[in-house]
Amino acid sequence: MSINEKGTLLTVCLYLIFAAGFMVFFAPVTAGIINFGNAAGMALFTALFLLVMFRNRLLALFRENIFFRGTALFIAALFLAFIVISAVISAKMIIAAKNIPPSGNSTVIVLGCKVKGETPSLMLNKRIMAACNFLKENPEAVCIASGGQGSDEHISEAECIKRVLVENGISPERIILEDKSTSTKENIRFSKEKMTENGLDGSVTIVTDIYHQFRASLIAEKNGLETYAVSSRTSLWLLPTYWLREILAIMYGFVFG
Repeated sequence: MSINEKGTLLTVCLYLIFAAGFMVFFAPVTAGIINFGNAAGMALFTALFLLVMFRNRLLALFRENIFFRGTALFIAALFLAFIVISAVISAKMIIAAKNIPPSGNSTVIVLGCKVKGETPSLMLNKRIMAACNFLKENPEAVCIASGGQGSDEHISEAECIKRVLVENGISPERIILEDKSTSTKENIRFSKEKMTENGLDGSVTIVTDIYHQFRASLIAEKNGLETYAVSSRTSLWLLPTYWLREILAIMYGFVFG
């Protein structure tokens, strides 16, 4: 195989890889899921695709135009820094998700997610089931169902969580509603207020998706809570989108608090 043929084959392979990467982040759009995660993922693979497509022209500009060269090197340095930081954050996300409680005495906080009318979304239902299993294994644990009501939701996320838990055998006396929050920060802060009102102290076990545990634990620690994790599993076809969105949210939090 000649050098030209090898170069053509490599180019085709890169096109296919970048197209596949784009489709991974586009897939959730077909289900109506649009957020910074899949927008950033699609933008990244589109940029890589165009970079390969116009590589000869860009290389010529790189050699001939000092301003373009400086800009390109700056963007490359930023991208490399993003990759390194993302890898570190990803490692911390995995570690946080494995921080299971040593006992069942901590207060369980179930973080809300989308409710479709009065029915939990697939993601919320997985969180509820993870909480249900933990509560059955630890009958002394108290649960705070956390999540307000969106404009397109018929009931609050907290109420939805409670209903499904009760339907699956959890006593309503063990469930405290926190139905005002609209973000993870409010989930944690308002849940802590409910703990204080009900004389609950000590550690908390946060029930949410694997990708969400690290940011939730950071927020909980800022509120003076010792945290553990019980994680639900995100569907694989959604995981890249939500994982990237979470990395961006954590970076934003570090920069802007």
